[in-house]
Amino acid sequence: MPDTVSQPRQLLRRLRQVMATGNGGQGRLDLIVRLIAQNMVAEVCSIYVARAGGILELFATEGLKPEAVHNTRLRVGEGLVGLVAERALPLNLSEAPQHPRFVYRPETGEEIYHSFLGVPVLRSGEVFGVLVVQNVTARRYSSEEIEALQTIAMVIAEVIATGKVVDPGELSEDTRTAGNPVTLDGRALADGVGSGVAAFHQPRIKITRTIAEDIEQERLRLENAIAEMRLQLEDMIEHPDLAHGGEHREVLETYRMFAYDRGWQQKIREAVNSGLTAEAAADRVQQENRARLLKISDPYLRERVSDFEDLTTRLIRIIQGTTMDVRTKLTEPSVLVARSLGPAELMDYDRDLLKAVVLEEGSATEHVTIIARAMEIPVLGRVSGVAHHIQPGDHVIVDTENAHAYIRPADDVIETYRATIVARERLAAQYAAERDEPAITRDGTRIALFMNAGLLVDLPNVDRMGAEGIGLFRTEFQFMVSPALPKVEEQTKIYNAALDAAGDRPVVFRTLDIGGDKSVPFLPRDNEENPAMGWRAIRIALDRPALLRYQLRALLYAAAGRSLHVMFPMIAEVAELRRCKKILQKEVDRLARYGRTAPKEIKIGCMLEVPALSWQLPALFKEIDFLSVGTNDLMQFFFACDRSNPRLADRYDLLAPSVLAFLRSIILAGAKAGVPVTLCGEMGGRPLEAMALIALGLTRLSVSPAAIGPVKRMVRSVDLAQLQRFLNANITSADHSIRDSLLHFARDHHIQL
Repeated sequence: MPDTVSQPRQLLRRLRQVMATGNGGQGRLDLIVRLIAQNMVAEVCSIYVARAGGILELFATEGLKPEAVHNTRLRVGEGLVGLVAERALPLNLSEAPQHPRFVYRPETGEEIYHSFLGVPVLRSGEVFGVLVVQNVTARRYSSEEIEALQTIAMVIAEVIATGKVVDPGELSEDTRTAGNPVTLDGRALADGVGSGVAAFHQPRIKITRTIAEDIEQERLRLENAIAEMRLQLEDMIEHPDLAHGGEHREVLETYRMFAYDRGWQQKIREAVNSGLTAEAAADRVQQENRARLLKISDPYLRERVSDFEDLTTRLIRIIQGTTMDVRTKLTEPSVLVARSLGPAELMDYDRDLLKAVVLEEGSATEHVTIIARAMEIPVLGRVSGVAHHIQPGDHVIVDTENAHAYIRPADDVIETYRATIVARERLAAQYAAERDEPAITRDGTRIALFMNAGLLVDLPNVDRMGAEGIGLFRTEFQFMVSPALPKVEEQTKIYNAALDAAGDRPVVFRTLDIGGDKSVPFLPRDNEENPAMGWRAIRIALDRPALLRYQLRALLYAAAGRSLHVMFPMIAEVAELRRCKKILQKEVDRLARYGRTAPKEIKIGCMLEVPALSWQLPALFKEIDFLSVGTNDLMQFFFACDRSNPRLADRYDLLAPSVLAFLRSIILAGAKAGVPVTLCGEMGGRPLEAMALIALGLTRLSVSPAAIGPVKRMVRSVDLAQLQRFLNANITSADHSIRDSLLHFARDHHIQL
């Protein structure tokens, strides 16, 4: 059996000799393909280089017709080579011509070759080209051969990046519009407005040594660097900004766990054993992780990309002995621009000068977003091609309320921005002054305004916003950031903190709502065609009752001697709720057996998110103490409309007469049964939609902290009797929506929206 470990090393040693030659970039590529073909016993080895405009050009080959070099071109996504570039993942085929993406180019003479192995040439997360080997005989290449080819691809990336193969300006499109004002759209991740000069986050380290000369020495460098990195992260946890604790501190503690991830470390060690230097091994593993994670749909795994990139960057700095500060040093109010950002990297910047962050990637539940919220730094994410439009030193205004980043803004935009800041400060002061005022309509109907929360960093808003309690506490985030099932003690601390923050006000804890777009790393899942309607929330909990029992146990411990409100999500039928109640009762009985203090009262509720449950309301109301309407999921099921699909984003309106009639039937049924009904979806946080809801008879809303002020102001300006007469006259309309007529009513009656 051949020594699969030593073979890549031997090949890398020969490649080092090639790199040391005086040949130019083209000459080196010609030697590399010849060397790979000989070493891997391949009839063909070819290198395709990415050019501007999404073109992959054949630059070197051993085995194909020489005249095809520089003449064969494929677009990204075209043919097997284009597929490798598009996915940024290896492609291993024993019968390449049978693949649906196979494209025959007669000038290459490749029709006789059956087996195909292509790997992307990656550098700094970008595809610089594709490396291919082919054989006449139909065969599957081994995992060792794939690993070897990926290692070699790193060397090729360095050759291409030197600029000796292709002019760097021809490697990709440059759509920069220097000097002209540009408005970029994104997604608000952390609320606020900020202005400053553009500063680029530059965490990547240039790797100058790729091929190892002494494997043992590289192993030692790696192990020493891992130990040093762990020490640095331990110090970071004690950062002054985290001294008061909170969910953002727990995020960093979870981030620290990644540094101890055995799988990540083992992959780097294996790359070192294959013949790479310690820093090149770390970089190669990160490139593979990034390419793989960004191609899958699991949101949790996708969001871990920036965490591992942050760790890899730190590890490489330590390996190379980089002590200098490679970050962009902020010397004036600045807006940080990055493709992605790790939570620890954000904390490295001067908080007084960092006014906002613009990310090409990012999501609302990403770790860096949680830290940014805790530090009150506005973050705009999902800004496509941001690096092509911004140059260091450009003036940037970030407005997350409108989800815009203004680059080199014109004078009128700057003046508008200044006016916006003044208006926001004035409005915030007005909401603060009204904090203790009751949400009562002009004709005397009281509306209870609760707050949605899910992070410990949200909890101070209960007092700051004057909420009447927490109408929805989402418990899943603690599970989503933990590599293992959180222990009962860890869960208890979170729930106890929420109850302490609320004082005598109620906190409604929704049990674990995972699945769908919220995955947890410790629970393997199969791919589902319709995850929103698949194995999620209470369906997982009832199939894994230990998961639910541990969470209920933690809730009971936290609420000892206090009131506990427990709410079960995604209930589709009363029978499911009864099963949940039995599990809860087992945990209550366990408290008595072990002499633990029980809550002074337990209120049980459920989420109405599945339309089917609305046909069992009489039976349901006999089983529960309260009902919460979750319009986010309920409405997508109501319309059979995926709310995450941008093509359908504006197709259906929550102010459609059918929606309002449906919701009114639920509200009236709850009033008849004497069971309080609260709406806790995003619909309730918009003043216009909230206005329609209270006209339906709803008197309880649970909204985001920022929405409490605007919704309360609307409530206090409404004559409810007038509004109800208007709604009753329009709710039977066959129109798409009554939004416009409702807006006109609000303006005509001086309702503040």
